[in-house]
Amino acid sequence: MLRVAPLRDAACGDSAGQGARLEARTTAMQLLFACTLVPLSTAPAGAQNPDKQSFEVIEHGRYMATAADCTACHTEPGGKPFAGGGALETPFGVLLAPNITPDVATGIGGWTDDEFVNALRNGIGHGGIHLYPAMPYPYYTKMTREDVVAIRAYLDTVEPVRNEVHANQLPFPFNQRETMVGWNEFYFNPGDFRPDPGKSEEWNRGAYLVQGPEHCGLCHTPKNVMGGDENGQAVQGSVLQNWYAPNITGNRRVGIGDWTVEDIALYLKTGRNRYDIASGSMADAVTHSTSHLTDADLRAIAVYLKDQPSGGGELAQPVSLQDQTMQRGQTIYNNQCVACHSAGGDGIVGLFPRLSGTPLVQQAQATSLIRVVLEGSSAVATDGAPTGPAMPAFALQLSDADIAAVLTYIWGNAAAPVSAGDVSDMRQALHRAAQAS
Repeated sequence: MLRVAPLRDAACGDSAGQGARLEARTTAMQLLFACTLVPLSTAPAGAQNPDKQSFEVIEHGRYMATAADCTACHTEPGGKPFAGGGALETPFGVLLAPNITPDVATGIGGWTDDEFVNALRNGIGHGGIHLYPAMPYPYYTKMTREDVVAIRAYLDTVEPVRNEVHANQLPFPFNQRETMVGWNEFYFNPGDFRPDPGKSEEWNRGAYLVQGPEHCGLCHTPKNVMGGDENGQAVQGSVLQNWYAPNITGNRRVGIGDWTVEDIALYLKTGRNRYDIASGSMADAVTHSTSHLTDADLRAIAVYLKDQPSGGGELAQPVSLQDQTMQRGQTIYNNQCVACHSAGGDGIVGLFPRLSGTPLVQQAQATSLIRVVLEGSSAVATDGAPTGPAMPAFALQLSDADIAAVLTYIWGNAAAPVSAGDVSDMRQALHRAAQAS
């Protein structure tokens, strides 16, 4: 389950707007949307207004803030925790993650609990400003008030930091938050999570996490030109910020249909299983978020996902092994890839991902593989799997045509060929992103 990051209005900012972490599609009418994996612990019983001085409530909020990956969005590299300021260059301009420490002047210290809840569940921030759907309130709306107030209770205990962040630095017309009123009319359906009485308590817990706090669909569901979810293709895969968030339906060829409940839970806990190793933004999510979840929550997520129907994954015409590009790719693979991934593409479980016949290399797009070959990849290292293997970058050693050939060879068992133009486009996109940072 590759977690990737579209343009994100980071969770609940003040100081003239919300911050951002992720990317959105680029059309004149398009709005901003986001994705970050936001798991949640088992919520303690409590009233609609839990005692924010209670250790149990604060600890629950700490767990939730960690699970929601708040640090990654709101802590600038080298900066104070939750003080904001991290920049993201997007096709629309720059967005900054806001300060969510309890500083009154520049953080959320002056917010009421109702304002905090309204931001997360309804997309209305301090002072009545409209948040971009990049802050995933269309999903957070399903969160209970108790859970949201617990997050606030924990944030009230962190060090206040005076750090004024002007989050919304987008150019006109994208900086006009009033446009969110119309967007909400079409794409926002407020309301609490409703459990399915025909399913188990564990299944419903997983459904709550996936549909609400984790907002998995925000990454893995394709978007329309307005940034709204294509609900008819829920979690069937989507390209975001030069990564491909893969199909996580029950499809056996491109989804997680062959993964067991244990495979899914292990992947979320350690960032690896017998099929795949987390990279990119998903590696960050595992590091800062899912690896800290309880085993019960991980299993609940896995039980729910395993029950989802198969979707997407139409079979492409394989490329003939006699094709010149395939032969060129095979030569490059034998010279550059065999040592880690083996001649048959079996890899080494827990160290180097398997490439033969897995969803990793049978997705609808080669976006993630192109990126990994160009810039390399560092696997996640967690307490459960402390060795984080790395793949070197091949951007300097291999030409666009070489990379296209080797990926076509890897990809060609069940997917369309990769072109040199595809690789060139990714190379340029990564160059622009590096310059922006």
